[in-house]
Amino acid sequence: MTDLSIAFIKARWHADIVDRAQEGFDAAIVESGRAATVTPFEVPGAFEMPLLAKRLTQSGRFDAVVAAALVVDGGIYRHDFVAQAVVSGLMQAQLETGVPVFSVSLTPHHFQDTIEHRDFYTAHFVKKGREAAAAVLAIADLEI
Repeated sequence: MTDLSIAFIKARWHADIVDRAQEGFDAAIVESGRAATVTPFEVPGAFEMPLLAKRLTQSGRFDAVVAAALVVDGGIYRHDFVAQAVVSGLMQAQLETGVPVFSVSLTPHHFQDTIEHRDFYTAHFVKKGREAAAAVLAIADLEI
């Protein structure tokens, strides 16, 4: 098994919550015993993730790309439209380049900026980051 090089894109909206995904991801990679370098990249919001993901996959520097965002209903725009565009763009990047792209992009229906919701989503992003690490490792270990 060779060392893995992984790009981790993080949207800055709700960065205090979104950043927990990389914490969970990094912890799971360390616990797995696999050698991996995780390089973080920050973008303003979720909508900017697909283009960066495509550029990173095209660079030849990374074995996988992970993208994390919290897309919430701001009351002005349709957050489900943004989320669909992001997930479709991430899928397109991996299909066009052959480099796996993983999404830790969550779109809650009723996010409120309360302590209860912030605590719940903070813990949930740690969990989703750990799940993304397991998925990255599983795909990296496939023999094709």
